[in-house]
Amino acid sequence: MNDKLLLSILTPEKLLYSGEITAVVSQNNEGSFEILRNHTALVTVIVPTITVFTEKDGKKLKAFTSDGVLKVDNNKVEILCEAAEWPEDIDLKRAEGAKERAEKRLSSKDTIDTKRAQFALKRSLMRIKAKK
Repeated sequence: MNDKLLLSILTPEKLLYSGEITAVVSQNNEGSFEILRNHTALVTVIVPTITVFTEKDGKKLKAFTSDGVLKVDNNKVEILCEAAEWPEDIDLKRAEGAKERAEKRLSSKDTIDTKRAQFALKRSLMRIKAKK
């Protein structure tokens, strides 16, 4: 096996990160999980969360990652997600507005797509948490 653990975080619009790391922590429907070097092959669906990873020099970085897929194979971790942002790039006002709209839809008596509103709420909460 490789001695290096490589991570790439990709969205349809951009490559957010590509580099050598020592660990990455993300989340799926069952909870948080950590990937270290020589992890067994894995494909899992990820949920909106704050993905934290440690670079080779020990520096910890965090990024908001939305729904997507995380794949591990031969010390390569690929995160393919709808959206990914560094905390400094998150528009806090926009995220708070999205949170308020989602909460309003969820409390409404109108017929709504509940899953979509819950998902929008989770995304906005994770963006806010990443920013703070």
